[in-house]
Amino acid sequence: MKLSELETPSLILDRSRLAANIAAMSARMKEHGVALRPHLKTAKSAEVARLATAAHQGAFGGAITVSTLAEAAYFARHGFRDITYAVGVAPAKLPRIAALCRDGVRMAVVTDSVAVAREIARTPDCGPGLGVFIKIDCGLGRAGIRADDPSLIEIARALEGSPSASLRGVLTHAGHSYGCATVAEIETVAEAERQAVVIAAERLRSAGIDCPEVSVGSSPTARFGRSFEGVSEARPGVYMFNDAFQVGLGCCRHEDVALTVLTTVIGQRRDLGKLLIDAGGLALSKDRSTASQAEDVGYGLVYEVGGERRLDGLRVAAVHQEHGLVAPVGGGVEMPFDALPIGTRLRIMPNHACMTAAAYDRYHVVDGGDEIIAEWDRVGGW
Repeated sequence: MKLSELETPSLILDRSRLAANIAAMSARMKEHGVALRPHLKTAKSAEVARLATAAHQGAFGGAITVSTLAEAAYFARHGFRDITYAVGVAPAKLPRIAALCRDGVRMAVVTDSVAVAREIARTPDCGPGLGVFIKIDCGLGRAGIRADDPSLIEIARALEGSPSASLRGVLTHAGHSYGCATVAEIETVAEAERQAVVIAAERLRSAGIDCPEVSVGSSPTARFGRSFEGVSEARPGVYMFNDAFQVGLGCCRHEDVALTVLTTVIGQRRDLGKLLIDAGGLALSKDRSTASQAEDVGYGLVYEVGGERRLDGLRVAAVHQEHGLVAPVGGGVEMPFDALPIGTRLRIMPNHACMTAAAYDRYHVVDGGDEIIAEWDRVGGW
């Protein structure tokens, strides 16, 4: 099957670009002596996970990070045995997690609460055991506690003596790196991220508490962090695919973006200077993350069907549920209506790969051309 035969909109994944992105991050982490536990919340695909972990195999195989228990169960069914559920765990979810442990999965959960740690400690029937990371807030201001918070020690002590759970270490996520305007700013955030978890780990060890693992995350800080001293693993995710926002951050080039949406021109509004496409808010997402960057790509950049040549001066300027409106950026650019008649296939590079991919149940995989070489499934839900 070729791209011209696909129903649109469809999610297109370029395997060559994907492999190159994975290899670059793998090499960087190995250079710094840091284990790679890729976050699969963007990809949500066993085939992508196998590629992402191939060069980083441990005693339980490829170590991965997930953000939903549906993902954890899906990857467990596909043979992944070392999984960190990196969202603060609610006690009501512990039975599902314990069941995965009993099936032989080395599961780890995250908490920043003494009360929840006590609930985790009482969780029965966890097979080989359940690991726990204490979440540290390194500046994002979302979940976690500060590295100097007195409750750090109390959370760790709450797990002592548990028959089924034990402290694995400390974990943080520098999500605020996505708000940086320069590489220098990302480097500063990366160092703050590192220091936060290293300080927390040192506090635990000084209190006589074993803290074997020190985990950081975020693609920008993994890409630009200067030092990983004291860090044992990194959990970047979107680096596999990249997107227009990552380009704007300086984390990659346009030609490193592996994920696009195939769409069809379904209308021409010559009176308004716009094209209509069948990829709207549901197919592209309504993420506007590049609005704060030097190049605002609207709801996506427009490429010809092969995905190599960008149609300069055009972007998806607006979206409705099932309609996208392609328009020129600024003045001085005329819409090439005659070259883009109704029925023309286009590829859209999205703002945010995670949000865009969430609408689809599969990837149509290409390898630099217009031939579909594979279909890879994705998991959804929670």
